[in-house]
Amino acid sequence: MLIIDKYLIKQFLLTIIFALLTFLAIFIVIDLMEHIDEFIDNDVPILIIFKYYIVFLPQMIRYMTPISVLLAALFVTGKLSDLNEVTALKASGMSLYRYMAPFIITTIFISLFSIYFGGYISPSTNKIKVSIERDYMKFGTFTSGNNIFFQDSKTRIVSISSYNVNTEQANIISIQDFNPNNITQMLNRIDSKRMKYDTLSASWTLYDGVQRNFTNSSEKAIKFDEIKLDNLHFVPKDIINKQIKNEEMTLSELLQLAKEELNAGNNPTRVNIEFHSRIAFAFASIITVLFGLPLSTNKRKGGLALQFGINLVITFTYLVFMSISQAFGKNGVMSPILTGWFANIVFFIAAMLNIARAPK
Repeated sequence: MLIIDKYLIKQFLLTIIFALLTFLAIFIVIDLMEHIDEFIDNDVPILIIFKYYIVFLPQMIRYMTPISVLLAALFVTGKLSDLNEVTALKASGMSLYRYMAPFIITTIFISLFSIYFGGYISPSTNKIKVSIERDYMKFGTFTSGNNIFFQDSKTRIVSISSYNVNTEQANIISIQDFNPNNITQMLNRIDSKRMKYDTLSASWTLYDGVQRNFTNSSEKAIKFDEIKLDNLHFVPKDIINKQIKNEEMTLSELLQLAKEELNAGNNPTRVNIEFHSRIAFAFASIITVLFGLPLSTNKRKGGLALQFGINLVITFTYLVFMSISQAFGKNGVMSPILTGWFANIVFFIAAMLNIARAPK
C-alpha cells in the first residue's frame, strides 16, 4: 500500500465520520422538534426521550451512511483537486482507476458491514424504539389494513382484523377448521366481533358471534354471546409478533415471515421486497461513489458547495429510482429481487458510462 493510499483512506474515513455526526445531529434536532408536542402531551420522561434517540441512532446511521460516504469521497477528491494534487498524481502516472481504488476498497468493507448492521443491529434497536412509542406515546393498538392470517394447526386458519395490546383484545375474528383428509372441505367456522385471552385458564373467550358446522351440503349456525375455546394454540404474544413492522425484523426473520405468509396463502411480495431492498441499500455506498467520484476529479469552481450539491442530486435521484422500482414491485410488475436491486443496476450502468467518459 502506497503512502498516498493510506492518506486517502484516512481522510476518507475521517470525513465519513464527520459527515455522519453532522447528519445525525441535524436529523435528531429536526425529529425532536417534530415530536416535542407528543413527548410533552404524554409526559414522557427525559431519560426515556434520551433512550428513544439512542436506540433510533442505528436506523438513522443506516440511512445516512450512503450519503455520508458519497459526500466524503466527493469532498476529499474535490479538496485534492482544488490543491492541484489530483493533477500531480495524474502527472506521476496514476490513472483514474488507480486513484479510485482505495475509495472503492474501503467502501466495499463499509457495505459488507452495512449488510449486518442494517440486517440485524438496526432491527434490534428498532424493537426497543417501537416499544417506547407503544408504552409512552400511546401507540398501543396494532391495526392492519388486511387481516392477519396465520395457521394455528395443520387444519385450522385464524384471521384477526386488529389487536389492542393494552386490553389484550382482538377484534373481528374468524376461525376456520378443515377436514384433514380433504383440505378444501371446511368443517367448522367461528366468526366473532371480539376475543380476549384468559391467562389463568390459558384459553380464549369469544364474544358476540356465530358458530357454523358444515356436514356434506348442510349448514348449522348457532349464535352465541360468549364461548370459551381452550384448543387454540396461540397466545397474545403470537398475534403481536405477526404484526411486527418490517423495520423491526432481522434478515432471518424476514425470510421466515415470507415462508409463513406463503404457507398461510398470503402474498409475500412486500416482505421479499423489504429483504432484497435492505441488502441492496447496503451496497448503495459503492454505487453512488462509483457514479460521483469521477465527477469531482476535475478541478471546478464552487468548492465544497459544489460537492455538496452534487451529493444531493445523486442521492435524490437514487432515492427516486428506488421509490419508483418499489412501487412497480409492490404492484407485481417486477420481481422482488429486481425491485430491490433496480436502482443499483441503473446507477451502476450510469457509473460505468461516467467512468468511461472521464479523463483518465
